[in-house]
Amino acid sequence: MAEVQSIQWFPGHMARTRRKIVEDLKLVDAVAEILDARVPQSSSNPVLRDLIQRKPKVVLLNKSDMADPAQTSQWIAHYAQLGEKAIPIESKTGKGINAFYPSVREVLKPQIEAWEKKGMVGRPIRVMVVGIPNVGKSSFINRMIYGGKAGKAEVQDRPGVTRQNRWFTVGKGFELLDTPGVLWPKFEDPIVGEHLAFTGAVRDEILDIEGLASRLLELLMELYPNAVNGRYKTDISPEDHLPGYEILERVGRKRGMLISGGEVNTERAAITVLDEYRGGKLGRITLERP
Repeated sequence: MAEVQSIQWFPGHMARTRRKIVEDLKLVDAVAEILDARVPQSSSNPVLRDLIQRKPKVVLLNKSDMADPAQTSQWIAHYAQLGEKAIPIESKTGKGINAFYPSVREVLKPQIEAWEKKGMVGRPIRVMVVGIPNVGKSSFINRMIYGGKAGKAEVQDRPGVTRQNRWFTVGKGFELLDTPGVLWPKFEDPIVGEHLAFTGAVRDEILDIEGLASRLLELLMELYPNAVNGRYKTDISPEDHLPGYEILERVGRKRGMLISGGEVNTERAAITVLDEYRGGKLGRITLERP
């Protein structure tokens, strides 16, 4: 079995972002936390949870088109048991986005009623949008502002890129406060860091790509063996319990990724596996269970 990598990555600007979020929470009525539907637990920042505390929150399970729909339903039920509203969305296409406004109003119902009693009709609802890097927060903000039309908010979806917090006025009496994606100082569970690396939330430049792809293949053979065999024609049984590196070699050989002497170019194979998983080419896959 491939060894779990210890992945720690916390650029200095993320510490500053954390302090800014604490300050800006006083300015908003609710928080929208965007998670990756494929790894909901790992993509939920425990630092943000601590900062948000009792602020009303809506959980947006983004990239739901690449996640296992049965598992997404289970995660939504899981959040409901915790008293949190969760909705599946796909920010790039806009699917599920229409549920955002009513969901925020639902979690803010007591507050909205209090405003109306005070005659504060028409007061804008202010929502802070938070999430880790590469979770699709940029696409969500752009979708809410432009509805898929021409124009881009100045947001980037690349880990390690810093931006300033920005306010955006969107439809139906809402104002959104965008924040830079933020990771946390230390992944207490190495599996969390690994799952984030699978999805691209951690920069590949600091990772052992071959080891990472080997670990991903082991997990996929456990949860979705047909996805691996169907995509790479490997015909491997989960009962074989093959080490991930051996699966990676078979993938490379099947794809003809050979170098001199007939050896497999495992680096090229690893990049292919990670890119195809991140691009949804292996099917709808959720790596975590509630």
